[in-house]
Amino acid sequence: MSIIRYNPNDYAPITFSSMLDRFFNDSMVKSGLNTFTPKVDIIENEKAFELHVEVPGMNKEDFNIEVKDNYLTVSGERKFTSEKNEKDFHSIETRYGSFSRSFTLPDAVNADKINAKYNNGILELTIPKDEKKLLKTTIKVN
Repeated sequence: MSIIRYNPNDYAPITFSSMLDRFFNDSMVKSGLNTFTPKVDIIENEKAFELHVEVPGMNKEDFNIEVKDNYLTVSGERKFTSEKNEKDFHSIETRYGSFSRSFTLPDAVNADKINAKYNNGILELTIPKDEKKLLKTTIKVN
């Protein structure tokens, strides 16, 4: 089983018109609230899952990582600081504001041993698999 993105607001649009409405309305709302969605790489190996969250320019104190009801939520805020020293911004393409990403955890992980480190703009979460839950049992049919 793999880790999947959890978003309680996901829905399948019924018509093409509603899909376009959702695209433009969501884009406007998100930009108006100063939020962004960081990109995430999800990796699985024999012993653990790894999430690599792309959030450059932040400090490790800016993150909030929670596990509740089998959902892992990573959130934080990247604040824009404009100094009053004769700098005229011509373009700002870097994302600022708050973010929140949630993921459904598989049953076979040990949520108590999740490890997080922040290095070179990437928040790396290691979610170890629980070896006791991974053991397979073969049942013989009589």
